[in-house]
Amino acid sequence: MKSAWSGLLVAFSMYSVVPVPQVQWEKRTMRWALGFLPLVGVLIGALEWLWFAFCAHFAADGLFYAVGAALLPLFVSGGIHLDGLCDTCDALCSYGDREKRLAILKDPHVGAFGPMWLIAFLLAETGCFAQVYRAPALLPLALVGFALARTLGGCKVVLTPCAKDSGLAHLFAENSDKKAVAIALMLEFVLYLTAAGLLLYAVPHGLTAGKVLVIVLLVWYGVHEQLARCIFGGITGDLAGFFISVSEVLALACAAFGGLML
Repeated sequence: MKSAWSGLLVAFSMYSVVPVPQVQWEKRTMRWALGFLPLVGVLIGALEWLWFAFCAHFAADGLFYAVGAALLPLFVSGGIHLDGLCDTCDALCSYGDREKRLAILKDPHVGAFGPMWLIAFLLAETGCFAQVYRAPALLPLALVGFALARTLGGCKVVLTPCAKDSGLAHLFAENSDKKAVAIALMLEFVLYLTAAGLLLYAVPHGLTAGKVLVIVLLVWYGVHEQLARCIFGGITGDLAGFFISVSEVLALACAAFGGLML
């Protein structure tokens, strides 16, 4: 029980700005940390729902809601996954060899391509949130996407070989009980999908939209796996952040486009 509690604290101290008691990072305290990563997504989803309810109650403009909704995950996570998105886009657009791309991921400076793709990402999120606000039937699909993205992102770290023997991904992977954490994350994935299914059961074609999201996320998981292994030689913290960020926007896109068709 103490190990699990320490893992929860490590997960929230690393992947969110929520103030929690600090614990020493070691094998004993980090063993279950990645298993609690999706709870940060649950928190974001809950806050997104409150923001939606607030804006709907006061009949706020769609753009006002959408901008706030797009910024909320940034405020909760501290931008750690968007940093990975930015660095990965810089590395991919460099068209260098593996060593050069890994060096770009490690470089604390940012290039030209990362900010451009970061802006594109935030614009895509804002547009999707605006559409979901206008047609909110599939809102639960968008909200659960934050947790689903982190269950699959955590699986990436414990199941994919690390590209290098240093960095956050290597630190968390080596100190995790990989098999147990992977099983826990898969069970969480099913749990969150079930919760979304219950909320969407009464929505016409809502379950179909949920199935589409699962297919989209699993295809993206496979594409990212090939990208990570073939281009970078394995997973890194930045690549995991890149995966989680894109997974979030894919869930939003499914909710937005699905709402158009209902």
